[in-house]
Amino acid sequence: MPRLRHCSFCGHEIPPGTGIMYVRNDGRILWFCSSKCRKNYLKLRRDPRKLKWTKFYGKVERH
Repeated sequence: MPRLRHCSFCGHEIPPGTGIMYVRNDGRILWFCSSKCRKNYLKLRRDPRKLKWTKFYGKVERH
């Protein structure tokens, strides 16, 4: 059974056989559901906690 993945930017589920896998230089794997999410994360360097259309909107990161 294919593994269900979540978008690294918006947090939505990615159906099997779709999405974009991005591998960083340090070996970390990022999954994106669309080019919109990929561009917002990599090119525009936006914070998903500040965009209302993401599932991470308003979440505060605590240490």
